[in-house]
Amino acid sequence: MVEILKAVLFGIVQGITEWLPVSSTGHMILVNEFVALDVTPEFLDAFLVVIQFGSILAVVVLFWNKIFPFDFKKKPVIKKDIFVLWFKIVVACIPAIVVGLPFDDLFSELFYNYVCVAIALIVFGVLFLVVENRNKKRKPRVTDLSGVTYPMAFVIGIWQLIAAIFPGTSRSGATIIGALLLGISRTTAAEFTFFLAIPVMFGASLLKLAKFGLAFSASEWSILLVGMAVAFGVSVAVIRFLMGYIKKHDFKIFGWYRIALGAVVLAYFIFLA
Repeated sequence: MVEILKAVLFGIVQGITEWLPVSSTGHMILVNEFVALDVTPEFLDAFLVVIQFGSILAVVVLFWNKIFPFDFKKKPVIKKDIFVLWFKIVVACIPAIVVGLPFDDLFSELFYNYVCVAIALIVFGVLFLVVENRNKKRKPRVTDLSGVTYPMAFVIGIWQLIAAIFPGTSRSGATIIGALLLGISRTTAAEFTFFLAIPVMFGASLLKLAKFGLAFSASEWSILLVGMAVAFGVSVAVIRFLMGYIKKHDFKIFGWYRIALGAVVLAYFIFLA
């Protein structure tokens, strides 16, 4: 029961931090430091990735009409604009597929430590402040998904690759910053980031499952399923909140939060751990 409660906590943290641009990795490191799951290192590694599947399902449920390219209400209709959107998402995935996948283990070995995570939190926190100040008096050139071009999608994919290399960067944070620099509105940047997460996170979850296998014990299955279910419910609430929030506010609050969290992570591991 204690491990199930811990899985609930991990699911809450995952659901909140996966979509807010504050780095789920940084938060998971802190949570695991104080409330470590009593599991094998191999299962923990798989759990922290596969739990994201719950967050993916939240995007699919909330944005189904924007991502499903067929309409069967009256007669089969193909939504060409959604197919085009998926082609752009595929283009955005190319950098991660070409560079991220082959060197994933190497990047984890080199950069998955509290120093790199804390530095990434702070650097991208500062970037959010700089980009928002830069865009303060500028009107976005792209205000809907149809305006995102293939070159823009590829550049956003490069920013996503940066997040894949340096834990603590935040996949959503990196892609949103990249989109904002391209002149894409906050709402459109967030939506494209959500949709881009579907193939990326789904693929990462499948790879972890393939590496770990499905030979989970009953307790491990319970921990995994509870974590995913909680991550799903929390993600639904957080995505709805974020989409409403950014219609009236900028991302500066998340930049300041990242800087503060990065400082806390460094201070904790240097002076207390």
